[in-house]
Amino acid sequence: MDFLKSAVASAISKGPAFGYTFGDRVDLNDSIWTLHNGTKREDGSRCSIFSFDVTANRSRLPLARNALRKLRTLRHPGAVKVLDTVETETYIYIATERLDPLSWHVKRNSLTEETTKWGLHNIAKTLKFINADASSIHGCIRPASIFFSESGEWKLGGFDALSSVKEDDSMLPTYGNLIPAAGRYMAPEISKAGWEVIKQNPTHAVDAYNYGILIFEVFNGGYTSSEQLGQMKNIPPSMHQSYKRLLNPNPKSRMGVGQFLDQGKRIGGFFQTPLIQVTDDIENLGLKAEDERNELLGKLDAVADDFPADFFKMKVLPELLKSVEFGGGGAKVFSTVMQIGQKLSDDEYETQIIPVVVRLFANPDRGIRVCLLDNLPLMIDHLPQKLVNDKIFPQLVTGFTDIAPVVREQTVKAVLTIVPKLSDRIVNGELLRHLAKTANDEQPGIRTNTTICLGKIARNLGVNSRAKVLAAAFSRSLRDPFVHARNAALLALSATADLFSEDDCATKLLPIMCPALVDKEKLIRDQAQKSVDIYIARIRKFAATMPDTVLPSPGLATSGGPSPRMGTPANDTSWAGWAISSFTNKLASTSGQMQADSATNGATDQRSSSVPPPTTTTSKPPVPLASKPGMPLHSAKSAANVPTITSPDSAAAFVDEAEDFNNDWGGFADADDENPKAADEEKEVDSWGAPSVPKPRTTTSYDDKGEPDFAGWLAAQSIAKKTTTSLLPKGLTKSTARPVIGGRASTTGSTARKVIILPKKEVKKDIPKADEEEDGWGDAW
Repeated sequence: MDFLKSAVASAISKGPAFGYTFGDRVDLNDSIWTLHNGTKREDGSRCSIFSFDVTANRSRLPLARNALRKLRTLRHPGAVKVLDTVETETYIYIATERLDPLSWHVKRNSLTEETTKWGLHNIAKTLKFINADASSIHGCIRPASIFFSESGEWKLGGFDALSSVKEDDSMLPTYGNLIPAAGRYMAPEISKAGWEVIKQNPTHAVDAYNYGILIFEVFNGGYTSSEQLGQMKNIPPSMHQSYKRLLNPNPKSRMGVGQFLDQGKRIGGFFQTPLIQVTDDIENLGLKAEDERNELLGKLDAVADDFPADFFKMKVLPELLKSVEFGGGGAKVFSTVMQIGQKLSDDEYETQIIPVVVRLFANPDRGIRVCLLDNLPLMIDHLPQKLVNDKIFPQLVTGFTDIAPVVREQTVKAVLTIVPKLSDRIVNGELLRHLAKTANDEQPGIRTNTTICLGKIARNLGVNSRAKVLAAAFSRSLRDPFVHARNAALLALSATADLFSEDDCATKLLPIMCPALVDKEKLIRDQAQKSVDIYIARIRKFAATMPDTVLPSPGLATSGGPSPRMGTPANDTSWAGWAISSFTNKLASTSGQMQADSATNGATDQRSSSVPPPTTTTSKPPVPLASKPGMPLHSAKSAANVPTITSPDSAAAFVDEAEDFNNDWGGFADADDENPKAADEEKEVDSWGAPSVPKPRTTTSYDDKGEPDFAGWLAAQSIAKKTTTSLLPKGLTKSTARPVIGGRASTTGSTARKVIILPKKEVKKDIPKADEEEDGWGDAW
């Protein structure tokens, strides 16, 4: 073998340039040619190379030269396709498409009946062209002259003795006996009178007889002598009559291959098979009406197992893709394309299907878009991530806002398939903005599917924002009037419980789930109980790991630690003692300067730090705390005074892009989220917090060296008991804009309180404005 390769390489080096590389040798019996697998040097494409050694087979050189000439001039889809040829004094090379000899499959008896009929049909069409249109005789019909192409089609070769009856120097009468195994395949009239008799008989006679032997051989797995031809057990019964006429001993009465083909194609004939019909019609698929196209596709599905896989890839698939893209093939044709695509390699998929898929996503046809989304799971593994982010996703998102509900719904479902290929920036930005809109879709099914989608892609969201996004989304779904939307929210909460912190579980999620425990639908109540149990179990497990208390030990005060302020005993466990200590500790830590109320016109009044500042009377009516008794303090909050807090994380961007995040997702927010607007919308208030009514600012100078004058405060308190007005401790003086809880309004409508001022040495001390929580606590106190 190595010697042969080196000899071939040496011969090529001495002759004309041949741009093909020889590979392994392929067994080819009953032929004057040696067959090699090869590759084209220019692009590495596969091919086959027929080589003829002139020195070793000089007697058969006329046959080789005849084959070379006929292959160059004969062009037919059923004939072997020639790529290049080289002829020198020592060798002849013919480069063709990649081929496999039919004799391999005949010896293995590996051909199915449908595939065999399909192949015989192709050879019959080619022979009809040679005999009728070209007025020629092939003279060498046998398995060694027939090859499988890469597409699985049968191609006719072996043109060594191809002769035209119009030529005076015809090859067959002179060189017919030089054909390998000529005696075994020889027609009876030639055996009796020699090859000269072919000029006296019909043109088709020799090839028809050889074609009959070919039928016997492919159905029986071999052929040795003419005595076997009468055994028709393995030949399809529908062929028996025509088969006998092909083998008629009288050449003038013998049926031609063209007649055999016509009989087989009649209604009910042996060539009326789905496989053959598909191959005849597939090239005109784009020109067929919808009914004809659907009928053809039905046949294609029926013969998918009988077709060679390579034929689907190389012949059927390109026609289907053209029909989908340009011929109006529609969704059904594309589904067939996806089935064939599963048999392709990654390289074949990338070159044949992916470019068409990218163009189809830009197609405005809704039927095509829905079909693409339905088949996305079959394509996604073959699509590169960069292609998905740059070209497919920008086209896919148009489906979120389509007016057709089915397109919106299929787009939401497709998110589950495509999200692993999307970048984090797209997932936490544009994708969440679109899902926020579909969560408020008018179609309840789309809202439900959006909730399910969020639950399934939760782990693909950014760690910093997903807790806020999911909590807000599920909170909105739990209030959805559609029962299945509420159920989907509870299921999603159960599936994503591990993504929330224990604090969020206790303070955010359990409060929004608990109302579902008394839902009007039993389905929701049952699922709510399961979901709440999951969160309760997690909270209990976490609570078991928490310390009993975070308060400092009472022994710390006796070991040199700081002593309590205002003389309160360190071990005082009463509620009042704890409250006072907490209050004064916070008060002593303040710093800065409080601004004067606008009613004082900027004037400052210096007094002892133990004396509360005087209040001024204003004609402005007081701001009511609540419209009726028992209403929480937050009811008096004015929407105009609520500040807008912008969060720097991705959730904030999601809020802005979704046209008010809390409106889209249902307005779930709390103090930790710093989203007071959502709290107003939901009317969820904290009765322990302070009202957010703006407080007037006052500037007061104190001289207490940073320490509160508790004695002065007690003195003022004792005097206040004799009056009808209660006094507040230092730092908690309320402005005239708010009445004091428990105080009585002035009969004149003024909100001023009577104040007793105790003189004290005054030194300026900056005290900042107390926070709203402390003020609120002071009011209650």
